[in-house]
Amino acid sequence: MHSKKMEGPSAPTIRRDPYEVLCVSRDSTDQEIKTAYRKLALKYHPDKNGSNPEASELFKEVAYSYSILSDPEKRRQYDSAGFEAVEDSMDMEIDLSNLGTVNTMFAALFSKLGVPIKTTISANVLEEALNGTVTVRPLPMGASVSGKVDKQCAHFFGVTINEQQAEAGIVVRVTSTAQSKFKLLYFEQDANGGYGLALQEDSEKTGKVTSAGMYFLHFQVYRMDATVNALAIAKDPESAFFKRLEGLQPCEVSELKAGTHIFAVYGDNFFKTAAYTIEALCAKSYEDTTEKLKDIEAQILRKRNELRQFETEYRKALARFQEVTNRYSQEKQAVDEMLKQRDSIQASFTVARALNTVNSTSSNGSTSKVPSEDFKAESPVEDGGSDGKDKSGRKKWFNLNLKGSDKKLG
Repeated sequence: MHSKKMEGPSAPTIRRDPYEVLCVSRDSTDQEIKTAYRKLALKYHPDKNGSNPEASELFKEVAYSYSILSDPEKRRQYDSAGFEAVEDSMDMEIDLSNLGTVNTMFAALFSKLGVPIKTTISANVLEEALNGTVTVRPLPMGASVSGKVDKQCAHFFGVTINEQQAEAGIVVRVTSTAQSKFKLLYFEQDANGGYGLALQEDSEKTGKVTSAGMYFLHFQVYRMDATVNALAIAKDPESAFFKRLEGLQPCEVSELKAGTHIFAVYGDNFFKTAAYTIEALCAKSYEDTTEKLKDIEAQILRKRNELRQFETEYRKALARFQEVTNRYSQEKQAVDEMLKQRDSIQASFTVARALNTVNSTSSNGSTSKVPSEDFKAESPVEDGGSDGKDKSGRKKWFNLNLKGSDKKLG
């Protein structure tokens, strides 16, 4: 039960009063504003006005005006302070289910971040429904109807429910054993007798069939809008986890009152017809499943609130972690620098001592140490050598007192 929304156009250069653009009064209800928007969007739809470039600008103006008046908070801000109050919200949202764009290419014009858009509904189908000129076939509760719908066309069905069935809830589902591609649509009835698109579900392949379904229960149900998470990832990948549950949004239509409700099967294929089987069931037979759904959605909502608080704690812890990591790097650098200085100082002692030793190289390439003068005076030197110099002038230890000895002997 999704109502796809995408980022819409920025404000027109020359802005007119949104109420004037949509031709509604300031005390108009939300439904009246929605109905007026649908009619004007279809009137100025680019696919119906290919030769009229002004229609495209009017279409953007209508979409921009609706984006303000369809949001209660933005509408209140505009009513109190005009366009300046909504100046910070220039990237508005357009409800594509109400917009009724024809194909992916056109819808992509409103996707600044490249988020994938599913194909949308033909403007002709939406216009016929809005004018109330479609044929509605009865679909009794508990019964099923099979058929084939042409490409870009729709078969409409009326499901009538009583008070008990409305209280228990209903389930409407469509399957195709031929694995056809289609959409399941739900329409709200306007005051003028027409039908405006409120919800749409695209078929998905499950096993050997394609299927789509909607459920309306006796409590608020939710839809998971993957676009929210996709936009969060595009803007800030690190925060994507915390935004993951933000996609769980309350469904615009969750409960159906007693009476007749309009559904349609739309042939979502450009090349061939779609074979389908549609059925409507009372949700009373799904009581256990209903309670499980109610419980798990309540858990998700609680977890979403917890994640919002945890994100704040996480951001603080992350900032603190970054702070201590930076300090770690600084301290490590300081310690390395001090140890480097210490090694340099210690090395100065060793280098100074080594300078007192002189190395000399002999003629044959060998290296020998030459003692200092004081050491040479005291050290005995052996006779002879390999350097070839005259050694006769040197005194020998064994004949130092030879003359004195001769005198005594004589």
